[in-house]
Amino acid sequence: MAAAFKALNAKIRSNKYLDYFCSTHFWGPASNFGIPLAAIADMSKDPEIISGPLTASLSLYSATFMRYSLAVSPANYLLFGCHAINFTSQIVQGYRYINYNNLGGKELAIQTREAAKHAEGKVEAAVKSVGK
Repeated sequence: MAAAFKALNAKIRSNKYLDYFCSTHFWGPASNFGIPLAAIADMSKDPEIISGPLTASLSLYSATFMRYSLAVSPANYLLFGCHAINFTSQIVQGYRYINYNNLGGKELAIQTREAAKHAEGKVEAAVKSVGK
């Protein structure tokens, strides 16, 4: 049985594409892509739920590992791409956090919600008057 596994491993490692696909240079970044995908998905959500400290730490984490991905030998460009996307996404989230909490975004959101409620009331009244 061990000989069969050894032969299969030798067969996989002899093909450079399969060797890369079966390595941590591929699966590490592939599994890490969940973080930037979550950050991109969160961009359409309300900025009230953004955590400033978590966004800052994820930005620092991605900046650190972008450097690390190029420092290892051989350079891991897939890992670099993953962290570049995450870093960019976290910077956008950081801007949304600062805009909402420090630059008047919260007050604007409250005004917008109130205006939407007022408009909704007008529409309902118009629908009721047409229905008579």
